[in-house]
Amino acid sequence: MGQPIFLDYDREALDREYDNRGKVTDFAHYLARYTTESAVARREVPCRLDVRYGPGAGETLDIFPAPGSAPAPIHVFVHGGYWRALDKADFSYVVRAFRPAGATVVVINYALLPSVDMDELVRQCRAAVAWVYQNARSFGGDAQRLFVSGHSAGGHLAAMLMSTDWPAFAGLPADVITAGCGISGLYDLEPIRLCYLNADLRLGPEQARRNSPIHTVPARSGPLLLAVGGLEGAEYHRQTDELALAWQKRGLACEVMDMAGQNHFTIADQLTDPASELSRAILRQMGLR
Repeated sequence: MGQPIFLDYDREALDREYDNRGKVTDFAHYLARYTTESAVARREVPCRLDVRYGPGAGETLDIFPAPGSAPAPIHVFVHGGYWRALDKADFSYVVRAFRPAGATVVVINYALLPSVDMDELVRQCRAAVAWVYQNARSFGGDAQRLFVSGHSAGGHLAAMLMSTDWPAFAGLPADVITAGCGISGLYDLEPIRLCYLNADLRLGPEQARRNSPIHTVPARSGPLLLAVGGLEGAEYHRQTDELALAWQKRGLACEVMDMAGQNHFTIADQLTDPASELSRAILRQMGLR
């Protein structure tokens, strides 16, 4: 074993811990399934695609209006890909989890690293949610019932959205987001900065800290649900547990949902089915079950 660089991990061990594709032999099946199911969803479900929320190339979102009468609760989903890969078009399938229960679904894009830095990427996601809040009536949404979730890096971004000072950011009410869910997310970017991922992410120590949800716990917030696959590595569990503890110490509602038998890719696949354990948990959070 080499010299530890984070907790008890040397560089090789830390790289392994965050190599999700190396841990899950059939990861390619799930990535292909996300894309295929998303294409089907866009064909079958009425939608407005590539709506601009900002001037940048990545600042677009897709809207899947609710099937029932307006105004409908809004669910904003943030995709993962370690901030450097994938696209909203790979995750249209999440509409299957929420729209049948009466929610409008919005899947957002953002510029990928390293074309921008983490500060800008987080700003874009906040700008997307601000746009959704301000324009909810234009697509039959209820801005007073706005929920967020995200998977992997998207879980990190969902947690950053939950910690946003909305009056300072966009002159909006403090309670823009009603509740949120991080799914096998990353909430402490220091080990990310120290492992192989930083060749693309280019995080410095201060940037990693100010974009780590464990260090940006809000003074007030709606409930946060943190789902994590039982088959995830130790670091994903540590990250989830430490964010939950940080929120609970502040007196904020935060629940950990440890999902037995789920790995980093199967847990996201749960959102193809409104009857899955994860979909039902988020729908309960939204008051739709």
